Amino acid sequence: MSSQIRDNSETTMTSAVLHRDTRFIPRKAVGGKGSYLFLEDGTKFLDSTGGAAVSCLGHGHEKVSQAITDQVKKISYCHTAFFGTEVSEELARFLVDSTDGKLSKLYVVSSGSEAIEAALKLSRQYFLELPTPQPKRTRFIARKPSYHGITLGALGAGGHVHRRQPFEPLLSQNTSHVSPCYAYRGKKDNNESDADYVARLADELDAEFQRVGSDTVCAFIAEPVVGAALGCVPAVLGYFPAMKAICEKYGALFILDEVMSGMGRCGTLHAWEQEGIVPDLQAIGKGLGGGYAPVSGLLISDRIVQVIDKGSGSFRHGQTYQGHPVSCAAALAVQKVIKEDGLLDNVRIMGRYLEMRLKELLEGHPYVGDIRGKGLFWGIELVRDKVTKEPFSPEAAVAFRIQETGLNPEYGMSLYASPGTVDGIRGDHAILAPPYNVTKEEIDIIVETTVRVLDAVFDQVEEVK
Repeated sequence: MSSQIRDNSETTMTSAVLHRDTRFIPRKAVGGKGSYLFLEDGTKFLDSTGGAAVSCLGHGHEKVSQAITDQVKKISYCHTAFFGTEVSEELARFLVDSTDGKLSKLYVVSSGSEAIEAALKLSRQYFLELPTPQPKRTRFIARKPSYHGITLGALGAGGHVHRRQPFEPLLSQNTSHVSPCYAYRGKKDNNESDADYVARLADELDAEFQRVGSDTVCAFIAEPVVGAALGCVPAVLGYFPAMKAICEKYGALFILDEVMSGMGRCGTLHAWEQEGIVPDLQAIGKGLGGGYAPVSGLLISDRIVQVIDKGSGSFRHGQTYQGHPVSCAAALAVQKVIKEDGLLDNVRIMGRYLEMRLKELLEGHPYVGDIRGKGLFWGIELVRDKVTKEPFSPEAAVAFRIQETGLNPEYGMSLYASPGTVDGIRGDHAILAPPYNVTKEEIDIIVETTVRVLDAVFDQVEEVK
């Protein structure tokens, strides 16, 4: 299985690319249409995760491709220190209006990590530019085992042990971490009510504010549905209003990282629409441009905008490709297709069908501990023992085996699998995140193939566990 896929070490020297694995050259994708990618060896590959929950319209969407071509012909680049563009203004207006004006400005960059970096720095600058500045606010509170990006600031904000480990000496020490809202493992013996669980987590956050100094915290940051770090874990009812209330109690900002879970992935354009709260800052990314161009953004509340406007008038954080016209054109086209084709309805309808089929075929699986998610964003947590919830040992490499097995031509499907679910090192999960225009027939293939992949993997894991 894995050895067959990874056994090309003798050919790696022929590539000048620093691939994710230096001892392995991945097969080349040569085309794509809808939910499928076409590989150089003739495999028709079902992209059931959209890469990393990115390809929300699938591949080869003609309207988006045309919008990008048109923009390149018009103007492909200009520096935002000198000029603005019509397309960036139109994208910003579209997204601000989508929040009913609750968030009033958009800052466009290229990746989710960059959006988080901008959020962290803008939070700090906000407190420096208040009529009565609060320069002691230098800290952030996040959750474990969260993931907010790979650049140093974003990595420092996250609580993902495995990704942080090699770079700990380089990371800022101004972020502390509290428990996630992770009902499957966080609730006490499954007898704790949602309300009591929320109250306990709110007390923990409150205590952390007090421990580090409530007047030193810029913001609390969290994902509405935790993606790569935990595998599509949604919060229980009432959690986010309780967390925001703690932030307001101490005058801190409330940042939502919707890079993976937002822009329609969970059934509403903004995941916070389902939580009964509005963030002060919202990072968006993957589903914003659907992979048609590198693009992400930061949506900003008017409260913050007004402070900067009445202060220095300038966010002291500029980037060369900020507001890139081609990226803005791609994002605007993707968002227009989602709206005009009513795809959020399809996300909700197909999401319910995906949930039903996953639970129908996998809830009784001996190694499936939990199935959770929202919309078209679903995670499967794998455990060695369903009763005790004991995870597999890291040496069993369950997540790696799942992802690699899915890539085999006999399955031809992506399963975005990650280790570290339990504590950043132990635990395994797999994510499914098909495009918003996925069909019922494709959902059936995805779920049935997932079952086959898991069966094949655990036949092998039995030998090593």
